[in-house]
Amino acid sequence: MNFRIPDLVVATLFGLAAFAANPQDRAPYPAKPVKLIVNTLPGSPPDVLARLLGDKLASSLGQAVVIENRTGGIGMIGLNAVAKAPPDGYTLGILTLPNIVGPSLIARMPFDIEKDLTPVSLFARDANLLVVPSGAPARSVAELIALAKAQPGVLKFASGGISTPAHLAGELFKREAGVDIVHIPYNSAVLGASAVLTGDVDMMFGATLAVSPHVKSGKLRALATTAARRIPAYPDVSTLVELGYANVAFSGWFGVVAPAGTPKETVTRLHLEIRKFGALQETRQRLEAIGLESTEAGPEEFAAYMRSELRRWNKVVRDAGIKAD
Repeated sequence: MNFRIPDLVVATLFGLAAFAANPQDRAPYPAKPVKLIVNTLPGSPPDVLARLLGDKLASSLGQAVVIENRTGGIGMIGLNAVAKAPPDGYTLGILTLPNIVGPSLIARMPFDIEKDLTPVSLFARDANLLVVPSGAPARSVAELIALAKAQPGVLKFASGGISTPAHLAGELFKREAGVDIVHIPYNSAVLGASAVLTGDVDMMFGATLAVSPHVKSGKLRALATTAARRIPAYPDVSTLVELGYANVAFSGWFGVVAPAGTPKETVTRLHLEIRKFGALQETRQRLEAIGLESTEAGPEEFAAYMRSELRRWNKVVRDAGIKAD
């Protein structure tokens, strides 16, 4: 006699087997350590912020947050690892302004920023400071421009690399001020700031996190900021907007992304935890002390901002003729 197991029973048995084989998939999130990929060198502004955020997330999530630095390819190597990771919330990445510029510089992107990454939270903004050595003859933006116009192609400005905010700000400044200054890219914002300190270059639109210690110590002189309004850490430093260069105004930014397809409830949980971190008075004070400000932008707002930034900087790259190394 032949017996036929009903289809419903077979489906149930397979379902139970799958659950038994993958109990982690059914466990409450997070049930294991979370990896946060940073696509810059240790000690860089994104890395410093990622470690600060990682410590707070570990406490609130109840799981370790492991920072992994994967550099190269204008940050695309690290972000590609995020995009290709399982969409389960256990691999996250830091996305910054230079990464948004990547698609305009790389002919064959290994992934699509808009389609393959899920925005989680935009958690901080970073204005840049136009700095010169403390012994430099220029004590104002007007004097710096006059020096540059008197010596076309002689003055040099540093950055932490192609497409970094310091590089983009310098290109915008060249266009708006009508000066011919030479871009010198370094491997990090810290090295770029060091080059200004030693006099190897004449100026830098440095991230506040990279140049603040030297400004505070008096070794660098801050002439202006790229922020839309004066920043609390430097109330006496004028904005370029005030000085008549509104088109140079912009902020760097730091956000968290996950692989596309990450469950909405996981993304929401992560954003809420990051927002709690940003809302802490301790966090706000610590960020403001180095010229940063926390934000509360969630997944939808962050996605819209990413789209607008992609359009804006694609035009800047085309107009300035910026090329990848």
